Amino acid sequence: MFDLALLWKEPEVNPVNRKARSIPGLNPINVYGRVFFFSWFGFLIAFWSWYAFPPLLYVTIAKDLNLKQTDIANSNIIALTATLLIRLVAGPCCDRFGPRWTFAGCLLAGAIPTALAGTVYSASGLMALRFFVGILGGSFVPCQVWSTGFFDKNVVGTANALTGGFGNAGGGITYFLMPAIFDSLVAKQGLTPHVAWRVAFIVPFICITATAVGMLLLCPDTPTGKWSDRHIAAQQNLAAHGISGAVVDVPGELTDKATTGTDSPTDSTEKKLGFEAAEPKQVRGFAREAQIGEQQMLDTARGEIIVKPSFREALPVIFSPQTLVQSGAYFCSFGGELAINSILGAYYLKNFPTLGQTGSGNWAAMFGLLNVAFRPLGGVISDLVYPRTGVWGKKIWIHAVAFLTGVFLIAIGVTDPKDQNTMFGLVAGMAFFLEAGNGANFGLVPHVHPHANGIVSGVTGAAGNLGGIVFAIIFRYNHKDYHKVFWIIGVMTIAINLALSWIRPVPKGQIGGR
Repeated sequence: MFDLALLWKEPEVNPVNRKARSIPGLNPINVYGRVFFFSWFGFLIAFWSWYAFPPLLYVTIAKDLNLKQTDIANSNIIALTATLLIRLVAGPCCDRFGPRWTFAGCLLAGAIPTALAGTVYSASGLMALRFFVGILGGSFVPCQVWSTGFFDKNVVGTANALTGGFGNAGGGITYFLMPAIFDSLVAKQGLTPHVAWRVAFIVPFICITATAVGMLLLCPDTPTGKWSDRHIAAQQNLAAHGISGAVVDVPGELTDKATTGTDSPTDSTEKKLGFEAAEPKQVRGFAREAQIGEQQMLDTARGEIIVKPSFREALPVIFSPQTLVQSGAYFCSFGGELAINSILGAYYLKNFPTLGQTGSGNWAAMFGLLNVAFRPLGGVISDLVYPRTGVWGKKIWIHAVAFLTGVFLIAIGVTDPKDQNTMFGLVAGMAFFLEAGNGANFGLVPHVHPHANGIVSGVTGAAGNLGGIVFAIIFRYNHKDYHKVFWIIGVMTIAINLALSWIRPVPKGQIGGR
């Protein structure tokens, strides 16, 4: 039975990498609780600003800038394109510089164009600005890598799903906040709509900047300290528990090779950190160590400490079948969420014109806000099946929810509901499986090439954006036939997941991550 006290108690930690084996989410004083908070809150703020345009775009901004439907669709596509590029870069940056600095860099770089939203006066200016605001979407990758670095395999699916789910809720919050800020500026401050929507973007700019500064000042890179010292810390922790041997590669290879006793410490392609084993002892500062076996500790040190990537070493990881599975599944789930989130308010407004801009926006917000419950649930179930079924159970769960997502998308597309209860019910059902799929996907990611987690996370996250672009392009060329695109996405989701279902979840012979 789940112990509620784990939500605030100091967690047990892995004796090698110091990852927590529970999530003290209600204890920001504890370093694990603090990192957990900044992981989800930083991504939530980023997502809010990244999607701050759609709630005001189809009525207020479109009227002010004389935008056509194609201009709006093109700006949605461009915003996703920028995020795709940033996510591809953010993954290796996490492995090289650490996720905390990469996270803060994405936030600060995206805050600048957010503050400049008021300088837009044309369709081309809107597209250029949304491209640079799209940098904020790249913050998802360091959010997940940072979370993975602080929470162990038994809870990492839940931790990643919670940080991602709470963060994705920013896509729903923006549909409440941006119209509310706009309405307040018009009604209470007496600003014209032309000025009010521009001033409204200063609010997310302030929040983004404050959050980035907070995570730099208040949080560490890893549970063991500086990012550059992570290998040394693992070696010292092994030595403190009486385990000897040269096991941690610096900078290391990104392919999965078992360490043998013939490795030379002076080899030109790889260098080992040597250390002397000591009598087992309690490491100072971590009173609650989990009890794990010597071989598991060695596998953790050999296979789960992130190494600095080179381009040559990264290619086998990027193009491995296991990375393809993660990317393909996330292409469908998160890609569908991004594309649907961009048009859902307009779809509601088309089928139910009496709702108006604010009403349709409020109902569209529910789709994003359901991430608070549904994405974490996907990760929680992933962690629950893991002790009984291993990584295969996590993979089967990903494909199961994807199939059911496709069924709901096809149902919405075929029926094109004109009754509000039917529409909102079907969208809620679709959101359950779609968003749970996102959580399930990043419940398995930490197990795949764990020594290159930044690369796998970056490629997977970028694939989600690629899906968003592809689906947004389909929406663009179908104009206001939104329902038609829903069933197209549903068919694609089912087909892609069936095609990937036969691939094993982790590479054969992989060290660590199992």
